[in-house]
Amino acid sequence: MSKEKPLPRHKGVYILPNLFTTASLFLGFLGMIYSIEGQFEYAALCILGSCLFDGLDGKVARLTNTTSEFGVQFDSLADLVAFGAAPGLLMYQWQLSEFGTLGLMASFLLVACGALRLARFNVQCAVTSKKFFIGLPIPAEASTLACLVLFVPYLPPQFAADVLPTASLVLVYVLSFLMVSTMRYASFKEYGFIKAHPFSSMVTAILLFVMVASRPKMLGFIFFLGYLVSGPVYTLFILSPRGSKLLRESQKETT
Repeated sequence: MSKEKPLPRHKGVYILPNLFTTASLFLGFLGMIYSIEGQFEYAALCILGSCLFDGLDGKVARLTNTTSEFGVQFDSLADLVAFGAAPGLLMYQWQLSEFGTLGLMASFLLVACGALRLARFNVQCAVTSKKFFIGLPIPAEASTLACLVLFVPYLPPQFAADVLPTASLVLVYVLSFLMVSTMRYASFKEYGFIKAHPFSSMVTAILLFVMVASRPKMLGFIFFLGYLVSGPVYTLFILSPRGSKLLRESQKETT
C-alpha cells in the first residue's frame, strides 16, 4: 500500500508569518510618529501592540511549519525598530530630553544594546537552552517602558514631576545593561511544569489574566517589573553555586 503524498502547501501560507512581522514593524513606526507628536500613551500602546504581533509571527510560523532564515532576519530587523528605536525615541521625547546629552546617549544606548541583544540571540539561539533567555529579551524591555508611560497617572503628581525624570533615566540605563548581561530570564517556551500540573497552571493563568485585565495600566507595569527583577534574582541567588547551596540548606531545614 503506497503512502499518500502530503498535500502541497499554498504559497500564501509562507507569507502569513511575515505579515504579522510587518504589522509589528508598522506599529513600531507608528509609535515613533506618536512620540514625535507628543502623544505618548498612543506610542506606548503601539509598542505593546508590536509585542503582540511579534509573539504571533513566531507561533504562526511554527504552527504552519513555514519557519525560514528570511523570516528570522526580517523579524530581528522589525524588532530593532519596534523595541529599540521606538522606545528610545519615546523615552527621549517623554522624559530624557531635559537631561541634554546625557538623555540623548541614554536613548541611543537603549537602541545599541537592543541591537547587540538581537545579534547575540540570532547567533546563540541554535546552541543555547530554550528554557531561558541570556539577557533581558528586547520585547520585555520595550514593554516595561511602554507600561511605565501608562502607569504614570497612578503616581502622585509631585512625585511624577520631581522624581520620574531621574527614575526614567536610571531605568533606561538598567534595562540597557540587562539586555547585554548574562542574566537568565524565563522564556516560557518549555511547558514541562504546565504538563505536570495542568490544573494549577490553568488556575494561576486565569488569576493573572483577571488581575491584569482589571487594572491593565497599573498591574501591567508591576508584572513587567517583576519579570525584570526575576533575572538577577534567579541568576545570583538560585543559579549560582552559593545560592544553590543556600537553597538546598533552607529546603532541608523546612523538611
